[in-house]
Amino acid sequence: MANREALRDLQSRLAGRLQAARSEGVTVAAWLAVQAGGRDYLLPLSQAGEIFPWTGVQPVPYTQPWFLGIANLRGTLAGVVDLAQMLGHGEGRSEQALAEASLLAFNPSLEVNAALLVDRLQGLRAADAFVHNEAAPPRSPTFFGPVHIDSAGRRWQELQLQRLSQTTKFLSIRA
Repeated sequence: MANREALRDLQSRLAGRLQAARSEGVTVAAWLAVQAGGRDYLLPLSQAGEIFPWTGVQPVPYTQPWFLGIANLRGTLAGVVDLAQMLGHGEGRSEQALAEASLLAFNPSLEVNAALLVDRLQGLRAADAFVHNEAAPPRSPTFFGPVHIDSAGRRWQELQLQRLSQTTKFLSIRA
């Protein structure tokens, strides 16, 4: 229960900061920063939806290991995808790790009833938070955007959720 309240507080603070930034003409964040499987990702805010605490997921038989099942997110059934496992660098999680994880729904405008399991929310990032950009690594998936590097040298891989939702791999959950 405390996790849900903390998550609601985070969402309220983020929404308040975005609204204040818009009204003051300040640079508005472009990405939601998350961590999955020990790696850092940037998800476009325009493609990200609501954030939920980990909730029970109903497993679906005969699906890919990265497809965790179906969850009821505010009355909407959504397929839950373990982002790290789908990208090939995740491992199974303990109940404690799952309790600390979050589900990030896709923006309703994408018309995809799905959510990504991420290990940790890292906050919002604007373009001015990065000192350098590089092209996506060679042979990376089509939904990989540029790599953004912050002043500490930390590398953030941008993921285009709209492109991800249209890939054959994402749409083919059958094992």
